Amino acid sequence: MHYLIQGATAVFGHAESVTDIRIANGIITEVGTGLSLQPGEQVLNAVDCVVYPGFVNTHHHLAQSVLKAVPEGMNQGLADWLMNVPYRFWPHIDPDLMYASALLGFYELLRSGTSTCADHHYLYHQDTPVELEDALWQAARDIGIRFTLCRGGATITGSHKGMQKAKLNPESLEQMLARLERSVSRYHQDNAQAMQRVIVAPTSLIHGAAPDHLIELARFARANKLRLHSHLLEVGFDEQQAQLKYGKSAVAYAESVEWLGPDVYFAHLVQATSDDIEQLAKTGTGISHCPTSNCRLGSGIAALIAMQNAGMPISVGVDGSASSENASMLQELNLAWLIHRSQHGPDATQVEQVISWGTRGGAEILGLNNVGEISVGMAADLTLFDISGLRYAGIHSALHAPLMAGEPAHVKYGIIDGKLRTHQGEVIGLDESQLKESIIKGLHRLKQKITD
Repeated sequence: MHYLIQGATAVFGHAESVTDIRIANGIITEVGTGLSLQPGEQVLNAVDCVVYPGFVNTHHHLAQSVLKAVPEGMNQGLADWLMNVPYRFWPHIDPDLMYASALLGFYELLRSGTSTCADHHYLYHQDTPVELEDALWQAARDIGIRFTLCRGGATITGSHKGMQKAKLNPESLEQMLARLERSVSRYHQDNAQAMQRVIVAPTSLIHGAAPDHLIELARFARANKLRLHSHLLEVGFDEQQAQLKYGKSAVAYAESVEWLGPDVYFAHLVQATSDDIEQLAKTGTGISHCPTSNCRLGSGIAALIAMQNAGMPISVGVDGSASSENASMLQELNLAWLIHRSQHGPDATQVEQVISWGTRGGAEILGLNNVGEISVGMAADLTLFDISGLRYAGIHSALHAPLMAGEPAHVKYGIIDGKLRTHQGEVIGLDESQLKESIIKGLHRLKQKITD
């Protein structure tokens, strides 16, 4: 389908006079004012709409979409929360519930203006069925979102308290590599606007793999032109264990096992020191900033302004809904805009900068070089936020309205790869009642397994 977006109130990255965008074959082919309708095009009326690039979520845990507000972990920090929430439930999640959980996560993302999701999926052990991972790929195809699987897992139980409590045998290195090869051969697309990608992403750099295993995984990734991702320095325990086990800082340890570089990014980095930031920036290593989850678990606030000033690549992720109760990139970006001002003053963040973190910044970190920007030749991933509602009536800057006002937002049109995926706030092709019923039945099965 070819589209002509007409009459937008504002278009991110362009002058106030720009109102129209032409899309053909999944690509933005023209941006301007007063563009005329061509044969075969369908008009999308953008009056009272602000157009942003689709948000790029660089760190999610889709399996947690059905683990929101679990009472046992409501007021716990990361270590205890991991034991009592995700690692308590995840060994018992079946492929059907995984599929439904992924759809729910994608539904939340699309309704908040997101077009790309990188899911850090770590539900792997020696006996994990391949159907569990396949359910994620199927859900992504069915919903039409641009999807990157950050393939997690562990090869040792190590000092990871959640893994210890789950009492499951982790994968061997050979098993992880063989399964990675399957995922890459079946799903990975190596192009600048791929709809499907694989990233090598052991769950925890410090706690879930031996040093020689991490080196093997890094070399596997680079031999296959894959990117690398993991959790690091979400809390101080990472640094303590790195010093205890390896006699060096967590970031120095990452460097020693070949896990720094422009093809690497870490989630959180809340406890990164100025020396850490200098080394991360020097090597081009990036961050997925997850402020809502970091606040919810009491982990702290990443030094994002120092990271940006040092030259680190910056992106934003929603993390898992078990530690944020939601998967809204708009909320995440709104909080990112606000929280650093609370620490560094009112000029610490600008709206345009934060939108770039959540769009082009994320796309570059994922290696999607034709994604995340509204310009000719780029992938047609666009969100048209409707700002005609009463809550926006007093806003003087239309361009800034969606991010500054935050949720609830109304997406009039969500376009991914040139295809209409959201219309008038509804995700096209998704039966909400049926999905809710599937989740309720799946949670009933899950709770029975936990009880038995």
